[in-house]
Amino acid sequence: MTERLQIFVIVLGLLIFFGIIELVRRRKLREEYSFIWLITGFFFVLFALWSDILLVLSEFVGIALPVNTLFFMALIFIFLLCLYFSLRISALTTQVKNLAQELALLQNQTNAMHPKIPTVP
Repeated sequence: MTERLQIFVIVLGLLIFFGIIELVRRRKLREEYSFIWLITGFFFVLFALWSDILLVLSEFVGIALPVNTLFFMALIFIFLLCLYFSLRISALTTQVKNLAQELALLQNQTNAMHPKIPTVP
């Protein structure tokens, strides 16, 4: 890795770190999701400082070029990220359904007790 590219990747990793911390501080990103992006920034810096890690990992896995190993790891990361968010969306969908059912039951009880109170459609 050339020195210029190494500096660029280190700066990019640090920008990710500080950007994520700032988003959490401003409450635009929840802490539970910030962990994933902080780990991503860490790996940017790690691979920039010790590019030999990719060579060793490529040899271990049996991939000829380190750049292919990097792309493969990025593909796995995106797959796991999609799986994680799919699980979160499924849980939130179930919560919304349960809340809507509870609200309907409460409105029904309110209407039975006080028939003249209008309900929200």
